Amino acid sequence: MAITPRPVTRARLVRLARRTARVVAAGACVAMAASVLAVVALRWVSPPTTAFMLQHQIEGWRSGVAGSSVRYQWVDWADINPELAVAVVAAEDQRFRQHHGLDFDAISDALEERRRDGRLRGASTISQQVAKNLFLWSGQSWLRKGIESYLTVLIELVWSKRRVLEVYLNVAEFGNGVYGVGAASHQFFAREPARLGREQVALLAAVLPSPKRLLVARPSAYVRSRQEWILSQMEQLGGIGYLDGLR
Repeated sequence: MAITPRPVTRARLVRLARRTARVVAAGACVAMAASVLAVVALRWVSPPTTAFMLQHQIEGWRSGVAGSSVRYQWVDWADINPELAVAVVAAEDQRFRQHHGLDFDAISDALEERRRDGRLRGASTISQQVAKNLFLWSGQSWLRKGIESYLTVLIELVWSKRRVLEVYLNVAEFGNGVYGVGAASHQFFAREPARLGREQVALLAAVLPSPKRLLVARPSAYVRSRQEWILSQMEQLGGIGYLDGLR
C-alpha cells in the first residue's frame, strides 16, 4: 500500500525554518566560544602549529611533492633580534601601533586604488595576518574576510601588541615551508635569531609579501631594492626605539 506523503504546509515550513535557525545559532555560539578560548589560550601558549602549516602539509601529501614538510621552531620574544620586529612593521604595517587590528585608512586607500586602476592590493594588518595564519585558509572570499575581521578584533582585545608581533614573527612564512624566524634564521643564515644582523632582518622582511616567489636564499634585484627600502623605513620609525613601551 502506497504511503501518501504529507503535504508541505506553511506551518511545517515555519517549524523547519525555526529548527534550522536554532541549529545554526547553536553552532555559531559553539564556534564563537571555541574561538574565544583558543585566542585566550594563545595569549600565553605557543601555538604548536597553524592552519597554514597544516594546509601546506595536506597539499604536499595530496600532490606527492617531495620536501613539503614544515620547518617550524618557536622562539620567545627575548631571543629574537628586536630589529626584526621593526623590520616587519616597516615592511608590512607601519600604522601597527595606531590601529586596533583593522587599518581603515589602508582599506580606504586600497579601495580607491581599485576604483582608479582596477587593481586590488592587500591592506591586511599584521594582526589580520596573524588571525589568518593561525585559524583560516588561503584564498579570497567575503566569508573568510568576515571571519578574519572578527578574529582580528578578538586578538587585539585579548593580546598585547608585543604578543601580536611575537606570534607573527613565529608563524609568518619566510620561504616554502619555512615558518617563523626560528626556522628561517637557521635555514638561511645558520645562526640564532638573536644574532641576525640588520641586513639579514631586512632581507627576511623583504620576502614576506610572497615568500614562495621572493627568495631569501637567492634574492632578486627587486628583493634587494625592497631590502634597502625597509632599512631606510626602519630608521624613519626610530629603529629599535620604536618598540619602547610596546606591551
